[in-house]
Amino acid sequence: MASNTLHIAGRVAKQIIRDRRTLGMIIVVPLVVMTLIGLSFPDQGVLDYIAPAMLATLALFFSFLLTGISFLRERSQGTMERLMVSPVVRMNIVIGYLLGFFIFALTQTLIIVLFTIYVLGINFYGDLWQILVFQVIVITGAVTLGIFTSTFARNEFQMVQFIPLIIIPQIFLCGVIWPVEQMPDYLQWLSVVLPLTYAVDGLRDIMLYGANLYDVWLELVILAGFAVLTSVLASLTLRKGA
Repeated sequence: MASNTLHIAGRVAKQIIRDRRTLGMIIVVPLVVMTLIGLSFPDQGVLDYIAPAMLATLALFFSFLLTGISFLRERSQGTMERLMVSPVVRMNIVIGYLLGFFIFALTQTLIIVLFTIYVLGINFYGDLWQILVFQVIVITGAVTLGIFTSTFARNEFQMVQFIPLIIIPQIFLCGVIWPVEQMPDYLQWLSVVLPLTYAVDGLRDIMLYGANLYDVWLELVILAGFAVLTSVLASLTLRKGA
């Protein structure tokens, strides 16, 4: 079963490498977005404060979009139908795709983090490796969320339509734009169930206040639990065609 999982991951990786549009979305688009963000906040103090929230948000957004569209193409090309009739367990299929997509989501995140730190020159107090480890947990949940969500889409346009339903509300309610504490009580309660809230809080604690991974253990546990939950849901809702 492990060999089947690795075979799926390898085939997914090769497919993404052949797709120039996908590679452009992985490398070029995030750099353009972060450059625009850097130019929009000329005050270094403001940029330092907004950077952790933007890193968490972009990691979730781009990993979700990359995975959802790529997984949808796999289904529309009939690949999923061939896997579903094989003896491979559904969860192994999900894990195989998770590993394949994860490689590129991780590459994308590394590019964004290193570009933000060394090109935009933001100041941070936590260890770089702890920032990267935390981001790994964030993108794992984003990838599994993309796989799960794409099972309900029939084409790329429908997949993009999930962004206003799933991603945009999290951006407004997780503290990226304004503090959660200043929102009405019912919105604060809603923000508690959104994974991006914990991604933003944890990354801010590490980058702005020098916290370590042990200090943000609650955020890590919740984000890891979210990744496991969406993986299970993806395996249960997996279907053959688009």
